[in-house]
Amino acid sequence: DMFEREILVTNDDGIFAPGLRTLAQLMREYGNVTVVAPTEVQSGMSSSFSMDRTLRLSLLEHSAEELHAGKPLGSLRMFSLTGTPVDCAKMGINMLIDEGHKPDFLASGINHGLNASAASAYSGTLGAAREGAIYGIPSVGFSIDSHDSEDDLSAVVRYSRFVMEKVLKFGVAEGTFLNINFPDLPYDKIRGFRVASQGLGRWEKEFERRMDPRGREYFWIVGTFIDLDTEAGETAASGSTGDHKLVEKGWISVCPMKVDITDYDEMERLRKNWMID
Repeated sequence: DMFEREILVTNDDGIFAPGLRTLAQLMREYGNVTVVAPTEVQSGMSSSFSMDRTLRLSLLEHSAEELHAGKPLGSLRMFSLTGTPVDCAKMGINMLIDEGHKPDFLASGINHGLNASAASAYSGTLGAAREGAIYGIPSVGFSIDSHDSEDDLSAVVRYSRFVMEKVLKFGVAEGTFLNINFPDLPYDKIRGFRVASQGLGRWEKEFERRMDPRGREYFWIVGTFIDLDTEAGETAASGSTGDHKLVEKGWISVCPMKVDITDYDEMERLRKNWMID
């Protein structure tokens, strides 16, 4: 019964981001939705959370279960929290546990901006999804390759229904969350889904030196992305293509990411070369 399924929705673009509202409405097709999202934009916060400052939670909206176009929709509660995406995930998870029901699913996004390759290390969207996986909750981060908050998200919504169908049927492995990136293309131009590895790349020349009106120096983070994936190396290394490459080519990338970031091959190499257990 969809009305017994509890879904937690959060993001890092903040409570007023159009992508959050779009994702929350989509998730109402699959259960009762509780949104806990940052009061202000929290992009690039990764897994940071608040330890030494107060957090304030505000209920902004509460809607009961309803019918829309003849289809049932779950209830919707929207809260803002003066914290990071991980703060929001923790708050929502604990709120639902206190009400007697751990979230059945956590959806983070829809992020305005690609979270592929090295960007996944900094992403608050994925920090929240990782937090869900730490709690044993099937969790998915949704991102689109566009920073335009007014972008048409209808194609993302239509393809995300396929994601939900598969996740609800097959689940997500324990300790794993899914990083899904959509190209900024109309529905009929998207080529479909591809399972992906995390792409290789980094930013260089990241600080631009500037002067303020009083003649004092300051720095602004900019950076040029250096693509380190090669067409041959992508497939050989992991049996799949780097996620950012796939999105460039018009595919939706589905990259499973683990909470456990241990390099097990390197563990064995260290044991051998350092002669320790």
